[in-house]
Amino acid sequence: MIKKLEKSELKEKILVTAALPYANGSIHLGHLVEYVQADAFVRFLKLSGKDVVFVCADDTHGTPIEIAAAKEKIPPEQLIAKYYDDHREDFASFFIDFDVYHSTNSPENKFYSDFFFEKLTEKKLIYQRLVELTYCENCKRYLPDRYVKGKCPKCGAEDQYGDQCEKCNATYQPVDLIEPRCAICGAVPVRKQSLHYFFKLSSFSQQLQQWLDSNDKIQPDVKNFVAEWIKNGLQDWDISRDDPYFGFKIPGELNKYYYVWLDAPIGYIAATEKYSKEKLNQTATAAYWHNENARIIHFIGKDIIYFHFLFWPAMLMGVGLNLPSDLAVHGHLTINGEKMSKSRGNFLTAKDYLAVADHQPEFLRFYYASHLVKAISDINLDFEDFKTIINSDLVSNIANFVHRTLVFINNNFDSRLGDLGDDEKFFLQQLQPKYEAAIKHYSEYNFKEAVRGLLEISSVGNRYFQDNQPWQLVKTDKKKCHGVVTAAANIVKDLALLSLPVLPKYSEKVLRLLGVDGIEKLSFDSLGRRLAGSKIGQSRIFFAPIEETISLAKVFPAVLKVGVIQEITEHPDADKLYVLKVDVGSSKKVQLVAGLRPYYKKDGLLGKKIVVASNLKYAKLRGYESQGMLLAADDGKKVVVVSPQDSVPGDLVFPEGSDAKAILANKTQIAIDEFYRLSLKVKDEKVVYGGKPLRTDKEIISVDAEDDAVVR
Repeated sequence: MIKKLEKSELKEKILVTAALPYANGSIHLGHLVEYVQADAFVRFLKLSGKDVVFVCADDTHGTPIEIAAAKEKIPPEQLIAKYYDDHREDFASFFIDFDVYHSTNSPENKFYSDFFFEKLTEKKLIYQRLVELTYCENCKRYLPDRYVKGKCPKCGAEDQYGDQCEKCNATYQPVDLIEPRCAICGAVPVRKQSLHYFFKLSSFSQQLQQWLDSNDKIQPDVKNFVAEWIKNGLQDWDISRDDPYFGFKIPGELNKYYYVWLDAPIGYIAATEKYSKEKLNQTATAAYWHNENARIIHFIGKDIIYFHFLFWPAMLMGVGLNLPSDLAVHGHLTINGEKMSKSRGNFLTAKDYLAVADHQPEFLRFYYASHLVKAISDINLDFEDFKTIINSDLVSNIANFVHRTLVFINNNFDSRLGDLGDDEKFFLQQLQPKYEAAIKHYSEYNFKEAVRGLLEISSVGNRYFQDNQPWQLVKTDKKKCHGVVTAAANIVKDLALLSLPVLPKYSEKVLRLLGVDGIEKLSFDSLGRRLAGSKIGQSRIFFAPIEETISLAKVFPAVLKVGVIQEITEHPDADKLYVLKVDVGSSKKVQLVAGLRPYYKKDGLLGKKIVVASNLKYAKLRGYESQGMLLAADDGKKVVVVSPQDSVPGDLVFPEGSDAKAILANKTQIAIDEFYRLSLKVKDEKVVYGGKPLRTDKEIISVDAEDDAVVR
């Protein structure tokens, strides 16, 4: 239990959280908007000397986890462990530096979930009543909100889940859906009664409105949303789910579980507890959750406003813990002007981005920061704009100024800084207001203006360097020249310090080149402190311009097409090879040479549909040209040709979620080694790439082979 602190223990503490990623898939570019925003803000706070802790955790409970694990024939614990490692790897790749990253499937979260349940029950804020639920007789299970689809009962939008409409943001119960269907099997569900637990959200309407009205930090547009929901009347919240379900059992119940949205935000407290025990060697959770001098800041997306502005603060009010002092709500990410989705073919994971952007995570951090303000408007990742901003702002402005300054000192002054004259000191003093403005923008979550401020500082430095023409001045007045480039180096130092929230690794490299000690303990107090007389390191180019606009096709460089074998002959000079003539659509035939004679008779292949890698560099096998390669699964014991059933010659085969049009437009030929590096495998009798099944627009590509069989 969280005890209130004594007055002598009350000190200002800041706890920053980011929304918990769900443990059933990889981190994608939409997720990263929030984590970059939160990480940059935390880095800013730490540089400002604040006592701040940044926590997060995997959101691990619920029906999707239970069903996904069942499909993979593994325990849910194994599934969430896989994604826990995957998520931590992705966060590390983008320099997202949590003080603790936990899991909602933890002892700490079980403890605090029970604490909330028992405390709210004692206060008669939780009660039981019979509810009518959707039940699938085919699946033999109750269907939670995300496993029922139908038309929104408020606006009529089709294909909506059973909890919230993505079009009009209305919330409702699964039984309210019009023309419902089971999202698992497609059957029409029936209605069935069950005894459930409810939280009296309706009794908090006045308190929630007062909290909104008294909090001037909350975005006005968000306040309006929430106020409208309160005005329309809050419904009590169903906080239990029936078996089968992966989550925490409700005390005293055999087949009832906490709804995932009850224990998920409690994960913020559980992660704080984990931090307190591991990093502070004490249980100091109260310092953040029961301390009048503490500030709790949540970073969330606009799709979870309802839960974080109504359910969560009402629960905190019910148990007497701190309410969030601020919630920074951001919009969704669109890519090239379209909503990111697998069906649109523009769904990019964090790993996909690294593959197509030459492993430059800070390019994405900089681009996001260049667009981020405290607003719920969507952010568009336009790859033409991305290239322009990175090349003109980051590379040509900031990185160019840094490198040209330091390399000049390397080459002309034996890598040593000189003394600053009165003119140089006066010039540097004029930059202080720009430093203060950038810090103010950071404090207001206005990263867009903070980045603009960094560019102004860098532009001033570039102009100062250019106007003084040190390449000429060094010949006529070396001492003056030394002072000028030393002043420029001081701007570089301050610019790197101000850039740390957005470009942490790049800025650290620059500061180390300048010989700045104690990188981990730096603060904005160091701004304006002059460097003079010290030795610097040898400068090098850390960021190079982007040569080509990022293409989504690069995520999957192979062009795979459905073909049908029309002719087959035995290779005259090789016992294992067939020579095939294959129709790949559009009246086009290709010749393939395939080592299938030990596994298939000719009549077993003739007329068979296959998948052809059509953009491989041509190769000669024993004198016969092979203009591609057919796909087959090899588990070490047998080889099985990959044979689509419902597709036709010429149909494109692509990883689910990839940009099919971009792949089809790819004219680049790839070597066989590059194709092998794609590491296509079999999983659950499906051919998969990076966990995504290959498909055409008509079907998922399947093959009768064992799991982990190699496809090539």
